[in-house]
Amino acid sequence: MLDFKIKLCISAAIIAAVILSSILYSAGPSSTTSGIDSKPSNLLRIGYFPNLNHAQALIGLGTGSFQRAVGENIKIDSKMFSAGPTLIEALFANQIDVAYVGPNPTINGYVVSDGNGLKVISGAASGGAVFVVRNDSGINSHKDLGNRIFASPQLGNTQDVALRKYLIDSGFKTKENGGNVTLVQASPSDILTLFLKKQIDGAWVPEPWGARLVKEAGGKILVDERSLWPDGKFVTANIIARTDYLKNNPETIRKFLTANVDETIWINKNKNMGIELFNEALKNITGKTIRQDELADAWSRIAFTYDPAKSSLFQSANSAYDLGFLARGKERPNLSGLYNLTILNNILNQRSLPTIR
Repeated sequence: MLDFKIKLCISAAIIAAVILSSILYSAGPSSTTSGIDSKPSNLLRIGYFPNLNHAQALIGLGTGSFQRAVGENIKIDSKMFSAGPTLIEALFANQIDVAYVGPNPTINGYVVSDGNGLKVISGAASGGAVFVVRNDSGINSHKDLGNRIFASPQLGNTQDVALRKYLIDSGFKTKENGGNVTLVQASPSDILTLFLKKQIDGAWVPEPWGARLVKEAGGKILVDERSLWPDGKFVTANIIARTDYLKNNPETIRKFLTANVDETIWINKNKNMGIELFNEALKNITGKTIRQDELADAWSRIAFTYDPAKSSLFQSANSAYDLGFLARGKERPNLSGLYNLTILNNILNQRSLPTIR
């Protein structure tokens, strides 16, 4: 149990960091964005996760196609994260300019910044999130979730909100809300370790971690999140931009989004090569690869797209609000200004592709 207690302490530290970020930004957008040079930048800093729903980022950065697209006058730097809230902190701290990130951290960042801190400028992925439980846990349906310990990547991130909502819909409450279910937060790699040590009963994770829990740690998929959505489509990754960077660097953003659209189309037409390039990029940044069978399994549950799937994000926002992660004690947040898809739609028009409404 010692390792588990350590994880609880780590989770508490993560929670404190997220709360601190909200406090810092609550002073207003001027506390993080004023004073930033209003001139065009010769630098594009991209944040992403080593997850399959960020495949365009890994492949685009790994092959150099993003760098070629923006040109030699713009330098691309990248930074890897393990969960959304930490990435949003970095965006507000002017450490990154654009990022691939899930809907719930995006929503929270937008609300905390009073709608001034960021914009969604493109979609990236739909699907690719699963609730995996241990085969020997005795969990066979949503009725068996009581008195269990489950994990998610970070408090308030997209999978954490999905897990909490699923528990409530299944008739269960977490311990802090008077129930008997314990939730902990840990990085996906630590979740795999906790799973192997049988210190958790299950976890709601993005791919390829779902496939890894199944193939490497004796897990089974209890819920493929696609089954919870009417059309099986829901956003798991969008591309966001810091508002001031978007305003001051529209040409760089245009070139970057053009590359992302091209990357998305190519990935959907070249699955096997995409898997190879993803694994190669993953090895370059983490020193590790994922088994081909695991990647193929994970790939089957995800759709790569530049459509941000607005309706699913709004539904996620409602869930986050109901869970107390958004605007506690206030009215439901107005997200009408969250999207700026003008540049994306211009690119789609030029390629005679359907635009996003």
